[in-house]
Amino acid sequence: MKSVYALQLALAMGIGVSMPAVADDYDLDTLRAAAEKYMDVNLALADGYIPDPSGHCIDAAAEGLPVEWGAMGIHYLNPAVLQITGDKPRVDGMSTHTDFMKPAALLYEPQADGSLQLVGVENLVFEKAWREAGHDGPPILNGRPWEHMADLADTDADEAHGFMPHYDQHVWLFRENPSGDLMPFNPNVTCEHHAR
Repeated sequence: MKSVYALQLALAMGIGVSMPAVADDYDLDTLRAAAEKYMDVNLALADGYIPDPSGHCIDAAAEGLPVEWGAMGIHYLNPAVLQITGDKPRVDGMSTHTDFMKPAALLYEPQADGSLQLVGVENLVFEKAWREAGHDGPPILNGRPWEHMADLADTDADEAHGFMPHYDQHVWLFRENPSGDLMPFNPNVTCEHHAR
């Protein structure tokens, strides 16, 4: 109880307080049921999701990573959830949103017939906004810290996919991932049918 009062006093006095990482636990079946409507990409568009403006279907090989890691697919982003503030020189925003019941991004795999199949969801928080909100570590989902993403100047690949430094977390709800439900890439997802 003392720590709660100390925190309230510190906040009232304007003293900087470092907050622990946000740790959320979700039942994946519940998340799957909440996201299932987005199997129809038109419903995603109607709810404010847009295709990643880069037009990329992200796979491990294109990122200079082992091809056997698979892919992420095409990201459909929700600019309002991400609180996008600009895209020059990289996409930036104020998102500290960690609620997977309303994910910031949907992951689609392009199909041979030109359609898109929903394979997973993702959330992303911008590192600067996250730290300014007082957090001293990444968010945590079901015991796993989110990935830290930042472009490395000494590689040809864009490890942050055009975004400012951020933390992100994928959840593979509609495509089994032998690497794990919370891993960034899925060997069972491919960009083979992406129209480049």
